Amino acid sequence: MPSAFITGASSGIGRAFAEQLAARGYDLTLVARATTSLEDTAAALQRPGRQVRVQVLTADLVTETGIDRVTTSLESQVPDLLVNSAGMGLSGTFPFTDIAAEEAQLRLNVAAVMRTTHAALPGMLRRNAGAVLNVTSVAACGPVWLANTYPASKSWVLSFTESIARSAALQASGVRVMAVLPGYTRTAFHARAGMSTHHLPTWMWLSPEQVARAALRDLSRGRLLSIPSWRYKTAVWGMRHLPHRLTAALGWDFSTGQGTHATSPPASSTGTRA
Repeated sequence: MPSAFITGASSGIGRAFAEQLAARGYDLTLVARATTSLEDTAAALQRPGRQVRVQVLTADLVTETGIDRVTTSLESQVPDLLVNSAGMGLSGTFPFTDIAAEEAQLRLNVAAVMRTTHAALPGMLRRNAGAVLNVTSVAACGPVWLANTYPASKSWVLSFTESIARSAALQASGVRVMAVLPGYTRTAFHARAGMSTHHLPTWMWLSPEQVARAALRDLSRGRLLSIPSWRYKTAVWGMRHLPHRLTAALGWDFSTGQGTHATSPPASSTGTRA
């Protein structure tokens, strides 16, 4: 059976990937911080009629101990598919955010993605097969939501994925990497980070299942980027091709629910991670 290794697998987009891959017959290794949530997810995936194996690996990818556990596992049992879905966001306006939280965001959103990809790719290249999906965000694509550093961390993931996809080693192999760029998705991410979303119209929201389904479809089609929904495809095109001054003027600070030109700092900042 094919195998998949998923970070941030206990909820949201990561769990949606786990559900859809289990339905396709993948054996799974699920990674998250909370053992109870991981075990609940594993139990739900191993329902009668499914012949899949599910392993859980409790690890906090912000810590050196946690990332070492994960990379050691990846190097010893290289999966057919790595899904980097763990991530965190901060509310608040830089530089009024907590610097320790900012550093944790960089470790999870940036360093952990680099380390897990670095651990998995050599084994995939040796057998000339495999794929890495890095979950980033439409916020990575342009100078919008300027008050917050989350888009900068996700911009790194997008650039990293595009860069290694075009490397000589991957171009000459059967190994694939792809960036997944969801827009607003109905998960606990925004509420846990203290981000206001009450101003958003219904049509802007995606489900985690939509994101995962579109990503797996786009991977099978050989795409470098997976952007669910034509609305977000249009938004990404605009952010990547229109003048930056225009896209910044049209932007919105999703952490506060204010326009990007708001100047009042928030009273506090919070963060969340999977």
